[in-house]
Amino acid sequence: MKARFGKVAVLFGGSSAEREVSLMSGRAVLAALQGAGVDAHAFDPAERDLHILKEEGFERVFIALHGRGGEDGTVQGALELMGIPYTGSGVMASALSMDKWRTKMVWLACGLPTPRYAILEADTDWDAVAADLGLPIFVKPVHEGSSMGATKVVAADQLKAAWELAARYDSLVIAEEFITGEELTAPFLEDQALPLVRIVAPDGNYDYQHKYFTDDTRYDCPCGLPAELEAELRTLVMKSARVLGCRGWGRGDLILTADGRPYLLEMNTSPGMTSHSLVPMSARVAGLDFETLCLKILEGARLG
Repeated sequence: MKARFGKVAVLFGGSSAEREVSLMSGRAVLAALQGAGVDAHAFDPAERDLHILKEEGFERVFIALHGRGGEDGTVQGALELMGIPYTGSGVMASALSMDKWRTKMVWLACGLPTPRYAILEADTDWDAVAADLGLPIFVKPVHEGSSMGATKVVAADQLKAAWELAARYDSLVIAEEFITGEELTAPFLEDQALPLVRIVAPDGNYDYQHKYFTDDTRYDCPCGLPAELEAELRTLVMKSARVLGCRGWGRGDLILTADGRPYLLEMNTSPGMTSHSLVPMSARVAGLDFETLCLKILEGARLG
């Protein structure tokens, strides 16, 4: 196994707002790879300069970074320059998928369903946004993940405060039409969508705490949908990934309304790999244990 992959760096930690989650993901991946006999080593870009990867002879990188600086094309570009193959999507797809606004523009241009939205600024007419999108409204930073800085707004007079919170994380803030329905996520590995996971959070509030640090959220996998419908949704998610240029692995989030209409929410190009994470959960149902999943992701590492 060591000879197959060479010296591998698992990048985790970093300096984004999602550092804490990345540390959990990276430690789990590192343990799995080492347990499989891979010559894998921890590497935290917040503590060591990336150029050390080249100096120390690393031949492949598993990216377990989340958020800006790790999931947005920045690290991917540096690794391209150094000629070190890495897991997940390339520079363009990583940057595009991290940008919720431009992701939606691409999806809409390709005729894919996604909730209506508005970009918020300090001088936004809050009442007009509420009238246009309807209430409730979901407000979130354009370039953050893990529900960082996100707020569900139920009254127009709450919009400014929600914008102010999101603006602490990002200069770009988006307001999104709130779609009521079943929350689903579809991981994918290479060109195959894995089984859907249904997410049932307390009071429908799937926030940062409920994602990573409590056991109050229920995850159903298999998701319980009719096989034909699940197949259609998996196909939709794969199409949404392809038009963004995603590769390797990732996870698409969506909502399914009571009358059967799907709405794409976000694309994650470096999803969590923690004990609460959805990609490993789905992979298990597909017959892949955590160690095998990590090895398959690492196997897909590439340049360009």
